[in-house]
Amino acid sequence: MKINISYDSDKPMYEQIKDSIIKSILNGELKSNEALPSVRQLAKDLNVSMITTKRAYFELELAGFVYTVSGKGTFVRLESLDKARESKKMQMLDALSQTFSEMKSAGIKKYEIEQKLNETYGGEEQNG
Repeated sequence: MKINISYDSDKPMYEQIKDSIIKSILNGELKSNEALPSVRQLAKDLNVSMITTKRAYFELELAGFVYTVSGKGTFVRLESLDKARESKKMQMLDALSQTFSEMKSAGIKKYEIEQKLNETYGGEEQNG
């Protein structure tokens, strides 16, 4: 698992770590019950404080992506994978709605958006 964080980003480091781990879970890079690095090891690898990595793991656990076994470590929980994917999808659609509103305000026409959409998705069917 590769976690990239930007020290220049406005996004807090714990959120960057959390988002990177979620991405690895959703794309199948991390498997069910796979151990994550210890809080101490991840903090050392990323050159951040243990408090930062501990907060990222805590939030991942609250969201249902991982579980912790005392004395053993933190592990990937995939029982809620479909729920996680649906949640991510809804977040992205909400962001897209906001972007569409901004585009409309900026005078971008619907056909221009459709052209870009067709460039990205090509001939994919709606239900595919």
